[in-house]
Amino acid sequence: MSPSTRSRAIDPRHYDVIIAPVITEKATMASDQNQVLFKVRRDATKPQIKSAVETLFEVKVVGVNTLVHKGKRKSFRGFRGRQSDMKKAIVTLADGEKIDVTTGL
Repeated sequence: MSPSTRSRAIDPRHYDVIIAPVITEKATMASDQNQVLFKVRRDATKPQIKSAVETLFEVKVVGVNTLVHKGKRKSFRGFRGRQSDMKKAIVTLADGEKIDVTTGL
């Protein structure tokens, strides 16, 4: 894509769909199967996630799986609280495609 086409194709809402990459030991092992994990908005749908990843990272996405990580009840210095729920997306990339999540957007 040329620079002018790329700037026109990126919708600012794509930046709102993907919050952050998940960098854990399990996410690193998933990268061997051409999968990348992202924290996404709770109300994001699979087609929205797919289009956001394809547009922002310029890769071909084969599939998207989502899961909701339920928040836990925690106690800190006598105060009880609850962690927020978090939605994760496991994005499977086409063969030969790669995303370097350490560089950021």
